[in-house]
Amino acid sequence: MSEPATYDAVFIGWGKGNKTLAAFLAARGESVLMIEQSDLMYGGTCINIGCVPTKALVESANHPSTAGSPSVRYTDAIERKDALTALLRGKNYTMVDSHDTATVITGRARFVGKRELEVTAGGETISVRGDKVFIGTGSVPMLPPIPGLDGPRVVTSTELIDRTELPPRLVVVGAGSIGLELAATYASFGSTVTVVDAVPDLLPSMDRDVADLVASVLADSGIEVILGASVDEISDTGSAAVVHLTTSATAGSKTQTVEADLVLAALGRRAATDGLGLDAAGVAVTEKGAIVVDDRLRTTADGVWAIGDVNGGPQFTYVSLDDFRIVRDQLVADGTRTTRDRRAVPTTTFITPPLAHVGLTEKEARGEGYDIKVASKRVDTIAAMPRARIVGDTRGIIKVIVDAATDLVLGATVFCVDSQETINLVALAMRHDVTATELRDTIYTHPSSTEALNEVLTI
Repeated sequence: MSEPATYDAVFIGWGKGNKTLAAFLAARGESVLMIEQSDLMYGGTCINIGCVPTKALVESANHPSTAGSPSVRYTDAIERKDALTALLRGKNYTMVDSHDTATVITGRARFVGKRELEVTAGGETISVRGDKVFIGTGSVPMLPPIPGLDGPRVVTSTELIDRTELPPRLVVVGAGSIGLELAATYASFGSTVTVVDAVPDLLPSMDRDVADLVASVLADSGIEVILGASVDEISDTGSAAVVHLTTSATAGSKTQTVEADLVLAALGRRAATDGLGLDAAGVAVTEKGAIVVDDRLRTTADGVWAIGDVNGGPQFTYVSLDDFRIVRDQLVADGTRTTRDRRAVPTTTFITPPLAHVGLTEKEARGEGYDIKVASKRVDTIAAMPRARIVGDTRGIIKVIVDAATDLVLGATVFCVDSQETINLVALAMRHDVTATELRDTIYTHPSSTEALNEVLTI
């Protein structure tokens, strides 16, 4: 057998961190091999089946086309989404392939030794070796062993957003970020939506005042939410899926059924490590299947790193990009950056209005023993935020938790128009120890959503 082709760096998977690092090293003149199993996944999950297409659908749902029926409006939105992902997929391909020292192979990679892989592509198998290897294969939906979860009317988010027909009735199993985002989106398009989850309370990690307001907004959108409900089975009648539930209550459990044209399984995601042959490379995984890494994202195999969702860290594209920075620092700088440097990492769930959060909740801050001040106002009462009235959505709340001793922000929840932008400002303030008073007294543009802090932080 011929010697494997050797590269300075081999990348498995085209996620955010991997593609950015591949382009960076190729631009420096290193020989780079990018291996991606599908030409429909150039750019990774976010571009093709995750953040970008789902948020494009959210935007289309909130600003529908002028076409008459919901089904036509939905079809228009799918076409717009597909055009956008195709455009970005092409740009992402060029981002790597345009470098003279970069090679792209569309195929499946499997370790056969230390930093040595077999790549199956187009019916052929080739051997490659990398002086450095970066695994960035992302994550895949989790499908627990519920009878009928593999039925013909059950889909994951990947399949749902690829369908061109709007489901009249949609049951969403799972009330996490993915479940709630798609529930709200499809309700806006005109589907009758029911969300079921085993948790007793919606958004259990949030303060109850925030969660109750979110629940109210979902209900006003026509979404039915059934909590404390375990899914026993999903059967198929030939014309519908039937979701069989057992719900817990103080008076005892009871069973019920919900019919749907489609069932969305939104039960979380797991690291995509199947078939990679990690044992042959000496790469260890956790009990949940994620690749074990240290705080510099190094695996248990010398010269092999794991970047993005596959390493079991927070499943966000922007965290994968930060993984790139940590690895880059090891390769071309002093290597001091680690995952421990991360502080005040914000999140946003893109329901309407979006729900954003960073840091501690009120309950968490009190539980950790802080003496706190709570700055909280419903959006419809904030005089200094005309932006919400201009865009016609005054729903929501802004809540900031402040350390009374230091005046530093411990956390914030922003549930309103533009919250995905406002939360970044608050997170930046937290990372650089900007006080709540300075945030309150800063000059913001007008009309904007951030200027609500001028009023909310008057505590």
